[in-house]
Amino acid sequence: MKFIVSRNEIYKNLNAISGVLSNNNNMPILDNFLFKIEGNNLTVTASDLDCTMSAVIELNNVEGEGSVAVPSKTLLETLKLTQEMPIVFSITQEDDKFSIKISAADGEYDGHCYNGDEFPQAKSMEESRSFDIDANVLQRGISKTIFATGTDEIRANMMGIFCELNEDNITFVATDAHKLVRFRNTCVKTQDPVSFILPKKPMAQLKNVLSAYNGLVHVDYSPETNYIRFAFENIVLYSSLKEGNYPNYKVVIPKSNDKTFIVSRDAFLQSIRRVGIYANQSTYQIRVSLTPENAAITAEDIDYSKKAEENIVGVYTGEPMTIGFNSRFLREILENIDAPEIQIDMSMPNRAALIYPAQQKEDDEENLLMLIMPVMLNN
Repeated sequence: MKFIVSRNEIYKNLNAISGVLSNNNNMPILDNFLFKIEGNNLTVTASDLDCTMSAVIELNNVEGEGSVAVPSKTLLETLKLTQEMPIVFSITQEDDKFSIKISAADGEYDGHCYNGDEFPQAKSMEESRSFDIDANVLQRGISKTIFATGTDEIRANMMGIFCELNEDNITFVATDAHKLVRFRNTCVKTQDPVSFILPKKPMAQLKNVLSAYNGLVHVDYSPETNYIRFAFENIVLYSSLKEGNYPNYKVVIPKSNDKTFIVSRDAFLQSIRRVGIYANQSTYQIRVSLTPENAAITAEDIDYSKKAEENIVGVYTGEPMTIGFNSRFLREILENIDAPEIQIDMSMPNRAALIYPAQQKEDDEENLLMLIMPVMLNN
């Protein structure tokens, strides 16, 4: 096989799918990109078994067909240090050994490669159900929730993003038991409700690639194989889904938080960042003391004789209260809200608080709700 391709074109596509690669593969063949030529198309693929991602590149100059597995690290490093120019790839076979030659204007690079037939194939999408979703909606749904996914392998079903599609909207949910995020959009609906748990690593990869794409993403979901496929532009991503049932997140969202605090997101976030420096570095505990006249944020680390206090301007409605938060969790939530003002709804110092954009309405096309569990305050 032999083909010519632009350095920028092939590097862009290999770089896009390279996030799927794993550093600790049980199968050495997965340390490679699969190159497969059919007609005038080159399909490049990366996989870690649970997730497979492919990109199709159209070629003008190609000889032969077939497939080979090319070492990914060597190829990416070579292309990264090569300027934009036409690059010639020549693959030859002698007995059972495959070799590859990369020719550019200023050099030739020879290496080994492997039989592409040894590369695992993505599972078939038997009896799949499908829907289309705007790339921006999908990207936001993932990016607004992925930071809140769990890390406890004992509760593996919480180590992903729960996706629920019904006749009213599409909902993305993530929780680690300390914080919970629900992102909802009414642009995507179906008369045939479906739900599944999306794994974190493939979704992080999909989020990154979607940031540069505008258009529709076609989604196929197969309950039979517990597999999902996302197709857009020249990219296809296959992923297995998390098994098990997702916790009933709706029951933990309080309905009667009667104390509200409206504040500038940026001002509140910067204050949390500064005061959090002085918090105990094992608990990250901060206090938020609220009255209709004043709002104060404090932190203290007795072991190191550190203490900080800031007053912040906001509008508080309700009886005076002091509530404690993990500053890292609170900071993560605020960093993932892009509204100028936020509203925090609370009831008691030991009950969950809700945080969301202050100007958001229940019937808005996009609805974002974040929940954070308070921490017990030290006297």
